Amino acid sequence: MVFGWGKKKEEKISEEIPLQKQIQLSDVSKIIHQILELRTTQILSDIKSIRNNTEPLITELIMIGNTLEKDDLQVDDIDKHLRIIVVRGKQQVIDMIKKDAIHLPNIASYDDAENLSVILNQMLKKIGDVLGRQTRVIHIFAKKYAEKLKEILIQMNSNHVEIQQLLKNYDHAQSLSVEILESLKEIVDLENNITKKEQRIVEIHSFIDSLDKKILSFEDSIKKIQTSDEYGKFLDLKQILDEFTVKKNQIKNEIDSQFTKISRPLSRYEYVSSLDKEQKNLLSKLIEDPFEVLLSKNRDSIILILENVRKGITSGSISVKDTEKSFSQITETEEALDGFIKQVTEFVDKRKNIQDQMIALESNELSDLTSDLKNALSDKEDSKLKIKTFQDEINESHSNIPKLISNIEVKLRKFSNTAYTITYPKFN
Repeated sequence: MVFGWGKKKEEKISEEIPLQKQIQLSDVSKIIHQILELRTTQILSDIKSIRNNTEPLITELIMIGNTLEKDDLQVDDIDKHLRIIVVRGKQQVIDMIKKDAIHLPNIASYDDAENLSVILNQMLKKIGDVLGRQTRVIHIFAKKYAEKLKEILIQMNSNHVEIQQLLKNYDHAQSLSVEILESLKEIVDLENNITKKEQRIVEIHSFIDSLDKKILSFEDSIKKIQTSDEYGKFLDLKQILDEFTVKKNQIKNEIDSQFTKISRPLSRYEYVSSLDKEQKNLLSKLIEDPFEVLLSKNRDSIILILENVRKGITSGSISVKDTEKSFSQITETEEALDGFIKQVTEFVDKRKNIQDQMIALESNELSDLTSDLKNALSDKEDSKLKIKTFQDEINESHSNIPKLISNIEVKLRKFSNTAYTITYPKFN
C-alpha cells in the first residue's frame, strides 16, 4: 500500500458454540425474516457509527489541506529546480484534498451503506495515489503534516475495511436466506405434487374398479354367447374351415409341382413377350403362385400362354436345354389343367359356402364384446402402470424432503448461529 498505510490487521475469529433449538418447518420462514430484519437494523447502525467516526477524519483532512495551502514550506531557501517540484507536489496534494475529500452521505438504507463503501473506496484510492506520488515531498518538506496524514488515512482505511466486512457478512447472510427460502418453496412444491399425485392414484383406483365391473360384465356376456347352440355350430364350421387349409395345401402342392416343370420356359417367355397388362399379370401368377389363378375364367388365357411358350421354343426365341422334354411337360400341364381348375373351383366354392354359413352364425355382439373386453383389459393395465409411475414419483419426493430439511438446518445454523432441529410432522 502507498504512503505506508492500509495494511490490514489479522482478525482472530472466535468459534462460538451455537445455541440448540427445536422448531417446526413452518417456523423457518418467520425466523429468517426476523433475523434478517435484525441484521439489517444492526448493520445500518454499525455502518452509521463507522460513518460518523470517519466524517471527522475527512474534516480534519480538509483542515490539513487548508493549512498546507497557506504554508510556504520555506521553499525560498532551496534549489530553484527542487522548489518547482515541491511547489507542484504541494499543489497536487491540496487540489486532491479539495476535490476528493468529500463529506460522507447519511445512512438510512442498505443502498446508502453500499454507496458509502464505494465513495470511501474511491476517495482512499485517489488520496493514496496522490500521496504516494508525492511521498518524498510530504515526508521531507511537509514533515509536520506527514504523520497526521498517515494516522488519518490508516484510520479511514481501517473503517472502510470494517464496512466492507460488514457488507460482505450481510450479503452472505442474505444469500443464505434466499437459498433457505428457495428450499422451503421446493418442499412446498413437492408437497403439492405429492397431494396431486395421491389424488390421481385414488381416481385411477376408482377407474380400475369401474373397469373390473365392466370386464366381469363383458366376460359373462361372452360366456353366454359362447355356450349357445349357434356358437357351437359356428365353432364346428370353423374347425371344418381350418381342415380345409390342409386340403388347400395338398392341391397347391400338386399344382406347384406340375408348373415347376415348366417354370423356366414360362420365365423366359415373360422376359421376351410383349403382353397386355392383364396377360402379363396372369403369367406372373402362373410363375409365382398358379393356385390363385387356376379358375375357369382364366382357362383359355392360360392355354394361350402355354401354346405361345411352345411356339417360342419352336422358333428359338425361348431357349431350353431339352426341347422335346419341354414340349412333353407343356402338354402334360395342358392335359392336367382342367383337373386342376376343377379341384380349385370345388375348393373355393366349398370354402365360400362354409364362410357364408359362419357369417350368418357369427355374432356381431360377440365381436363387439370381445373388442370391448380387450380395450378394458388394456385400459386396466395402462392404469396400473400409471399408478406405479405416480407412486415412484411420490416415493422420490418423500425421500427428497428430508434431504432438503437437512440442508436447511445446515444453512440456518450458519445464518443464525443457532443449531436448529427442524421437526416435520409428516416424518416425525
